[in-house]
Amino acid sequence: MRFLFWKALVGLVAYDLLLLGHDFATLHRIVRNWKVSGKQPSTDATGRVCAALNRACVWYPKRALCLQRSSVTTCLLRNCGVSAHMVLGAQKLPFRAHAWVEVDGRAVNERSDVQAIYGVWERC
Repeated sequence: MRFLFWKALVGLVAYDLLLLGHDFATLHRIVRNWKVSGKQPSTDATGRVCAALNRACVWYPKRALCLQRSSVTTCLLRNCGVSAHMVLGAQKLPFRAHAWVEVDGRAVNERSDVQAIYGVWERC
């Protein structure tokens, strides 16, 4: 679990460094093209990754917003062999955009009604 925490923390830093010199399209392309590892995921892989990311966010010096959390979570889950998708969505009124992660069509590490509140723009 400790190693996963460090991977999550490094992922948060990598996200910030990436966006210093690149735009959202680059981030989107990286997440979309991130391959799912060929290894068999453990039964608790999703929970372990989400817990590690939550712990890393506590220690990260700035607040990690939904896009940062979702992109890092998606890549970590794929590294663990879990077929995860980063989802981008919005609600019309009042306008709000949000990003979250889905595994097997279910939102993870997220409020349970996120899929009912936001219409999906993109799954990658």
